[in-house]
Amino acid sequence: MNASPADDKALLHYRRLATITLAAVYFLILVGATVRASGAGMGCPDWPTCFGQWIPPTSEAQLPANYQEIYAELGYADTRFNVVKTWTEYMNRLVGVTIGFLILLTAIYSWPLRHLDRSIPITSIAAFLMVGFQGWLGARVVASNLQPGMITLHMLMALAIVAALIFALAQARRGIMAGQPVTAIDPRFSKWLYIVLGMTLLQVAMGTQVREMTDFIREAQGEELRGSWIEFMPWFFYVHRSFSALVLFANLWLVKLLVDSLGWQHSITRLTFAMLIVIGLAIGSGATLGHLGMPALIQPTHLLAATLLFGLQFLIWMSYRHSQAATAR
Repeated sequence: MNASPADDKALLHYRRLATITLAAVYFLILVGATVRASGAGMGCPDWPTCFGQWIPPTSEAQLPANYQEIYAELGYADTRFNVVKTWTEYMNRLVGVTIGFLILLTAIYSWPLRHLDRSIPITSIAAFLMVGFQGWLGARVVASNLQPGMITLHMLMALAIVAALIFALAQARRGIMAGQPVTAIDPRFSKWLYIVLGMTLLQVAMGTQVREMTDFIREAQGEELRGSWIEFMPWFFYVHRSFSALVLFANLWLVKLLVDSLGWQHSITRLTFAMLIVIGLAIGSGATLGHLGMPALIQPTHLLAATLLFGLQFLIWMSYRHSQAATAR
């Protein structure tokens, strides 16, 4: 990537904005998970309006007297206005719209870089288009009355947006990684990196199934029996819980390979230490859910840790590829 001083400045601005946008997307994932865990997902039973209004009501008196009958005819028989849940879901939507504009700005900032690396604007624009599809999915989630499969698809699309932004950001960091060779890296690292990535994907897949099962159990048992939900979990919940130990030890070995061969200062090594912190957060929050009656406020933390782990490992893989390509020249 032969860049002029003007190109270097454009790259710097893009990397800063892309980093802010990526952090904002993770914040939205946390907010969305909090909305789901608090039961506020149907706080607005319609989309894009909320109770038929662009700015939702603050009291039931502002709604038609027969509003429950109206929404019952639309398939939402249990609709009941709750100002806290309504405004929680409304704020979630506002955050989503704000981040949509951030991703649009990121796509605009990527355009001057097209002569350096076409994949940066292509992926940035793709992320913006995916945000539009994500908005449509959000409407379908509401229309399905929070059907678990639709919620999972909504979550997977969020991860796809994260992956697109990380890919573009990593491409914009190629020059940085070119200055950090990996000639001395342990030859076992590459194989272990793929093993760790595979284990993470498997763990996230099992976690998604556990999350869907949690929704079914909540529907059957009720929120007041949250402390006993664990008793009704299927076998893959226990596999998911035990598998976390294997994920931790595999990543510890990956860090050891890097420290022994590249040292503590290499960017890839620092990223793997950040990854270990996130794994600790995921295991700690998971243990809290499993042993303390699945407290609602811990569920968003566990989901955020899982998505952060996915993002960090993807960034490590991209950074390793770029360092390796520069070393091979």
